[in-house]
Amino acid sequence: MSRSRFLRILPWIVTPTLVVLIVVCWHLVVTLFGINPFIFPPPGQVGQAFVGLFTDPATWEATGTTVLEIVIGFTLAVVFGVIVGVLLGKIRWLEVSLRPLIVIAQVAPKVAFVPLFVIWFGFGITSKVVLATLLGFFPIMLNVLLGVRSVEQGQREVMQSLNASRWQTFLQLEARSLLPYLFAGMEVAIVLSTIGAIVGEYLGGNDGLGNLVISAMNSLDAAGTFALILWLSIMGLLLYLVVNELKRFFIPWHESVYGLRDMGA
Repeated sequence: MSRSRFLRILPWIVTPTLVVLIVVCWHLVVTLFGINPFIFPPPGQVGQAFVGLFTDPATWEATGTTVLEIVIGFTLAVVFGVIVGVLLGKIRWLEVSLRPLIVIAQVAPKVAFVPLFVIWFGFGITSKVVLATLLGFFPIMLNVLLGVRSVEQGQREVMQSLNASRWQTFLQLEARSLLPYLFAGMEVAIVLSTIGAIVGEYLGGNDGLGNLVISAMNSLDAAGTFALILWLSIMGLLLYLVVNELKRFFIPWHESVYGLRDMGA
């Protein structure tokens, strides 16, 4: 078997094997130590609850609400992150002036703003969208800023020698340079936006999957809670894979894409 073929099939062997080992260890721990299923349910019980989720129309309705919040928040984070990142990358004095505010805003505990968002925007999806946008904004903005600054001076001088305008330089040089940085930020941002939307539903929501998790927890339904968390994890993984596929489509020329393809990924 060639090395490339081996690397291509390796994830399909290792990942299922790890999942099976985790489930077996989980079952052994619950069985051998006689743990109360109301506290830590066995995997079989969680599996039954997980299958039962998809027979309940409320699950699909809540899933649609949560996905909508994530997609809108993530999209806004991309738009604002690109605009602000390009502006700060192009206007150095503006970046230096705003750097303290950016650092303060980045390190501030975003979850602490949820009560304020609920007061300002209500219990609907708006407050969750705002939190998802806020969490996804910073990795995109910082990566775009780095991408704009990463263009070598020699390349800029070549564009100037060709009498390229600023707009032409941006489209043909800087935009191409910042795309890998943008998608690196987007891969982080989609995860953070997912967390933001779900946490918003936990703390100030009456709809969505986060609200279902809180309802299951309040009902002492440990298996249902585990099943919902599993579904949230799968949903987050699928959203991440969508962003990853977008990266493969838009920057197939970058090493982060063709390097993996050459390895058989």
